Amino acid sequence: MKNVTKISVPAKKDVNEKSQQLFSQLESQLGMVPNLYATIGYSSNALESFLTFAGNAGKGTFSNKEIEAIKLAVSQVNNCPYCKAAHTAIAKSHGFSDTETAELRKATISDPKLKVLTTMAKQVAEKAGHIDAEVRESFFEQGYDAKALIDFIAVVTAITFTNYAYAVTQVEIDFPLVNS
Repeated sequence: MKNVTKISVPAKKDVNEKSQQLFSQLESQLGMVPNLYATIGYSSNALESFLTFAGNAGKGTFSNKEIEAIKLAVSQVNNCPYCKAAHTAIAKSHGFSDTETAELRKATISDPKLKVLTTMAKQVAEKAGHIDAEVRESFFEQGYDAKALIDFIAVVTAITFTNYAYAVTQVEIDFPLVNS
């Protein structure tokens, strides 16, 4: 049997100077460097690009609650325990209850705007970007426009990156775990 290479979470001293600077920025903004971000920091190019892209994805189009709804639905489909844990904690900090975060993950929330966002996010993740025509029309019927559609794809893409980064690295989860 072959040895299994374990990916460990790097300490600040274990990454290059650019990643160290990014870690310092994360510490000042979040009070910590999440393990998954630290692991992405093995590549300062990847971490810098991801933080810029993810930090801008959906901004000005969606509320923080809407962005978290999208991220939770995608993370559920991609079965990412790290991102489900992290984004449940973030969603709760934006005012969602435990019950609502579970409904967002399952796309069963009753709020019509959040329902269409989570349903569409679930379908995009399940069907490699393809969604039912009715769901797409519901998105527009809820008042979203073509710009919002592109921003939606950006949010899905950002969370998919971290879902995949966790799936490949399996780093220790440093947020409270969620059931389901």
